[in-house]
Amino acid sequence: MNKHIPVLLKESIDYLNIKKDGVYVDCTLGRGGHSSEILKKLTSGMLYCIDQDATAIEDGENNLSKISSRFKILQSNFKDIAMMLALNNVLKVDGILYDLGVSSPQFDIPKRGFSYRFNGPLDMRMDIVNNPVTAETILNTYSQEELEKILWNYADEKFARSIVKNIIQARPISTTFELVDIVKKSLPAKVLNSPKHPAKKTFQALRIAVNDEFESLKQSLQQSLVLLKQKGRIVVITFHSLEEKIIKEVFKKETLDEQKYFLNNLPFAFESDKQFKLVITKPLKPSKTELEKNKRSHSAKLWVIEKK
Repeated sequence: MNKHIPVLLKESIDYLNIKKDGVYVDCTLGRGGHSSEILKKLTSGMLYCIDQDATAIEDGENNLSKISSRFKILQSNFKDIAMMLALNNVLKVDGILYDLGVSSPQFDIPKRGFSYRFNGPLDMRMDIVNNPVTAETILNTYSQEELEKILWNYADEKFARSIVKNIIQARPISTTFELVDIVKKSLPAKVLNSPKHPAKKTFQALRIAVNDEFESLKQSLQQSLVLLKQKGRIVVITFHSLEEKIIKEVFKKETLDEQKYFLNNLPFAFESDKQFKLVITKPLKPSKTELEKNKRSHSAKLWVIEKK
């Protein structure tokens, strides 16, 4: 099993601006890499960790309990952040972290079906208890148009039409390696010979569709903005352009005052009525040292917003 190295760890913890008596939320517990560092900084404060994956929760619980008891794990999709915190009598928090990289345990276990490196059932559900829709369901029951849309929208797969045509011809499909073979058959030699795995985009798109990741992120971010106390911060680590697009849109809407933009050149001060501000105007990228040490960090970017 590969050692999991949290991406942009120091930077994300620094930008959360942690107070020892504050209340913080890690929306993506995973193996607890970021949560561990938050927990180390708390004395009388509290950390709430959200994850819907039982494997991640078990690993996270083991790791965090060695540091402190000032945490509680909430098993849920982070789109339910406000409700889960309210059930624990928490209505306002000092900081919220999202590390949108997929949890390593999901890729390491063949029967979860997330990885094109192992043969296993086409599952890909983060929440295997409450989510009835698997990748197998989608591949075997969705129409050609629906499947093409998933590959286009969630992975920008240029050969979506060819892949989907071969998927429909090969139905029923039940294993990851069957899907890998279909994708390989659908791509030109030039793409097959490139360093990237030919099925990477297809697997990414299916995983996003199965777990409704983008809609969940949008819903969660809107709730998180309401949950923040004054001077509270949201720190987000993204890994691909589609996640970036959502963060850009939400943060821009909350911080960009169009009136101020047009009145900026006038000879008097203009007070913006926006409740939030960007802490860094351009997303932060990993250092050269981190890029050399951690392959996962190559596409990572860090974004920070603060409530005024």
